[in-house]
Amino acid sequence: MVSDKLELPALATAHSHAFQRAMRGDAQRGSGATNDDFWSWRTAMYTLADSLDPQSIYDISRVAYRELYRAGVRTVGEFHYVHHQPGGNPYDDRTVMADQVIRAARAEKLRIGLFRVVYARAGAGRSPEGAQRRFCDPNLDDALADIETLATTWASDSSVRIGVAAHSVRAVPPSYWRPIAEFAAARGMVFHAHVAEQPAEIQACLGETGRRPVELLADHGALGPKFVAVHATHLELHEASLLGQANAMACLCPTTERDLGDGLPNVTALRDAGVRLCAGVDSHVMTDPLEDLRAIDLGERLRTGKRLVVRADKRTPAEELLHMGTVLGAEACGFSDPGGFVEVDLDAPELALVRKDQLLDAIIYSGSTRIFRQH
Repeated sequence: MVSDKLELPALATAHSHAFQRAMRGDAQRGSGATNDDFWSWRTAMYTLADSLDPQSIYDISRVAYRELYRAGVRTVGEFHYVHHQPGGNPYDDRTVMADQVIRAARAEKLRIGLFRVVYARAGAGRSPEGAQRRFCDPNLDDALADIETLATTWASDSSVRIGVAAHSVRAVPPSYWRPIAEFAAARGMVFHAHVAEQPAEIQACLGETGRRPVELLADHGALGPKFVAVHATHLELHEASLLGQANAMACLCPTTERDLGDGLPNVTALRDAGVRLCAGVDSHVMTDPLEDLRAIDLGERLRTGKRLVVRADKRTPAEELLHMGTVLGAEACGFSDPGGFVEVDLDAPELALVRKDQLLDAIIYSGSTRIFRQH
């Protein structure tokens, strides 16, 4: 039994869709088709999204955030896109859904970066369909005005950051990217976007613009130190280089990417290019920030047939993953530090027989959310 006290920097999960916590268990039996994939899962997710109202999104978000807090997380990045009433008409209070999510995070003692998503279409030349109408605005100015409103509303709360998000190259037309990027840069806001999560997204982007997603974003000035490419799963090497040259970040979401069958990102290429990595809980299919971190390394081991692929010059692999899950995760959410510490229960069963000099390795590679003391 170890009697010493150990505290780690508080964890940050930089990509969350809190409402999807209500899907847990719902999409694991299939749709009846023989080819269930991301797109069939999305159909189930849209059904949930279309059922939400301000009270239910608050209640679900509190459940999701309470679970994150108990798992050692103190900062969450919320990629928020359910804005309007079913059918697409705005609420009288246009930002009520986002405000409710922020209130839920604060009620559960989390810092939150709320990234209000711009979403404009179902795809190239296609108007919003079904639940997507709740996500969309008739023009970019309305979406940016809502971000301004949120920033003003929450300016006095040091535990809240408002940021900008563009859903994806599928849902946001090429002409929007530069003004969104300029809006974010002028206000010092972080800028998040789903990037190359699905091969179909890449093919659609090539068909519409002749450019791959990261190429398109670079063409329109979207890349920079405050840009966070979420997923970055199906990049070519030169796209990783474009992200690295811009000193951009990538947020990988391994537990969700596994669940959806997205594929494995080329972690080695991203790191070799200088892209800073962090992790996200994304769909909340499971809530284990340590699993999201170690899976960045473990997935790359599967992809390459090599071990310990995230080592750094001055940090062990466990130290490097912890850096991703604390300092870099918080930065991706708009915060300059991890926001405190969490205490490890050194008597946890997972840490039995572990030498003191190997505690962090065991915590990162073998620990679960049960190792954090609850105060």
